[in-house]
Amino acid sequence: MTGGSGNSQAAALLAVLDLEERETDLYVGQTPSTERQRIFGGQVAGQALAASGRTVPVERGVHSLHSYFLRPGDPQEEIRYAVDRIRDGRSFTTRRVVAWQRRKGEDVAIFALTADYHAGEQAVAEHCLPMPDVPRPETLPGTAEIVARHGERASWMEAMGLVVDQRFMEDPFAAPPKSPPATTTYTWFRVAGQLGSDPGVHAAALTFVSDLTLLSAGFARLGGGWGDFLGASLDHALWFHQPVRADDWLLYATDSPAASAGRALCFGQIWAADGTHVATVAQEGLLRSHKD
Repeated sequence: MTGGSGNSQAAALLAVLDLEERETDLYVGQTPSTERQRIFGGQVAGQALAASGRTVPVERGVHSLHSYFLRPGDPQEEIRYAVDRIRDGRSFTTRRVVAWQRRKGEDVAIFALTADYHAGEQAVAEHCLPMPDVPRPETLPGTAEIVARHGERASWMEAMGLVVDQRFMEDPFAAPPKSPPATTTYTWFRVAGQLGSDPGVHAAALTFVSDLTLLSAGFARLGGGWGDFLGASLDHALWFHQPVRADDWLLYATDSPAASAGRALCFGQIWAADGTHVATVAQEGLLRSHKD
């Protein structure tokens, strides 16, 4: 993969997605220095997609991925991504990736992904969801303002804020409870810097960022915010409808149609700033009260 300038803030994300090829179909990813006790799920998903893309012809773009988070990732251990080339067809290419880490001297799987790539063809049906009419990102508070407002409670956002520029339409730590039919949450995001022109980089970057706020839709009807709940992603699926640039502004609309038994199902729709509907995301995750 190739990308933008090493002097840009995007260089940190590019470094995460720039895997080492240890042997044929085996890639190794590193985790940035962090105070977190587990690896951010979007990092593993983005790296796994980057690994699969290394084995696919450049003219075929990813159109979907489906994945499961099997164990928490250890930020002190390297992650090895083993790619299985399970299909190379005339129009479609399919890859399966399993991410491995060492635990007490043994290899254990922490993540599994299947990604499908398509050569593209003439559309028979062509439609998309219209972009909602919402305030533009330039008018909204960003991560720095949220951290300043909440201090130590929000300090963990600062490191991610160097990589991803987010703009919030409501305070993620003090949101009012939502009621049907108005249960959707809107945020803007973009990678902070320039990622270059490689479509694979942008697809992996979008995969990375799409895990960032999605699960919070599961507690939107309760109100409150990130400091009140604990969440863990169980699975993650992403469909790419149009080519995407992750370093341009993207609108993320998230909602949760169902929650029960400690799990919440969450959906996301992503639009480019010009109104193009570029992706749909789905995720189920665990939700627990921080007070338990």
